[in-house]
Amino acid sequence: MTPSLPVEDLPDPRELVTRRGAPDTIAGWQALADGFLTTECCAFHRNVEISSRYAWIYRHLPACFKWAGMAAIASHHVRLALFPLRLDTDRTGYVDIPRSLGRRQRFLMMQDVNTIRETNNAIFDDIFWAHLAYLTADDGMARLHALMEAESPYAPLLAGFDAIDRGRRVLEDGTASPEARRGAVELIWEGNVELLDHEQRALVQPHFDRLSCLSARIISIGAATSFEVHGLRQEAACFSSFYLYSLTRGIPRSLRAQTWPRITRYDDRWPWILTSVVPHFRSVDADSRLIDASMRRIFGEARDYAATPCVPPFVQ
Repeated sequence: MTPSLPVEDLPDPRELVTRRGAPDTIAGWQALADGFLTTECCAFHRNVEISSRYAWIYRHLPACFKWAGMAAIASHHVRLALFPLRLDTDRTGYVDIPRSLGRRQRFLMMQDVNTIRETNNAIFDDIFWAHLAYLTADDGMARLHALMEAESPYAPLLAGFDAIDRGRRVLEDGTASPEARRGAVELIWEGNVELLDHEQRALVQPHFDRLSCLSARIISIGAATSFEVHGLRQEAACFSSFYLYSLTRGIPRSLRAQTWPRITRYDDRWPWILTSVVPHFRSVDADSRLIDASMRRIFGEARDYAATPCVPPFVQ
């Protein structure tokens, strides 16, 4: 088994792509991105590696890759939802997922836990490669257009990156006015929100539709986002709870819908993400100390797990 590579030891993305060769298909880029994860790893190592790879790519273009920063933190929190898999380990610590899924009488929600694991993996497979392809080309948008234009499911991703790229060009223009630069920042955020919407519609929702009613309620109650900063005042400023939002700012919508809010429904979840989670992340992202604290926490966990190899056989 190839040991997990600590994220600080990963070379520059351009160097990695040059070394391995730039693919000419989406499937090729997805395979290349998957190669940045340990070939054989358990569910926990894979989750930690995915989180750190998002943080790694974010750090290479933090002015533009806002979705990657949010995805790093979201994936980092998913590790908590995967904890029940540890209830069915053998003496070595190995988690036999197929065997666990067959023991419904032992843990009724194990299938739902596995669905969350699959969701995390699917998001990485669908979106990370596009950041890598864009970042490692002299003209990232030309590369993405060549890859995505004929693929209608990727139209939202392409539109998002188009907005990000237009904003980036203004920010990199030394003659741009302060007003133009402010507009460019907003354009970059709009593009990243398009990526986020694609993630929630095309990837998260189909998986959430498979969750049991009990899991949907539990996840709704526990759904919250914290950006891992230190200090009570900062923690309060960087914390967002789905139900707290739904029972305060989201009440008008709940009354109109005449249904109890549930995070597994896109129409309930998206307003919270758009009006609470994204603004909270923007405030953290604007403060280099706070965003560095979040990324360091993710890198630290990846480093710790890299020192503890998985036990074969492995399930991704």
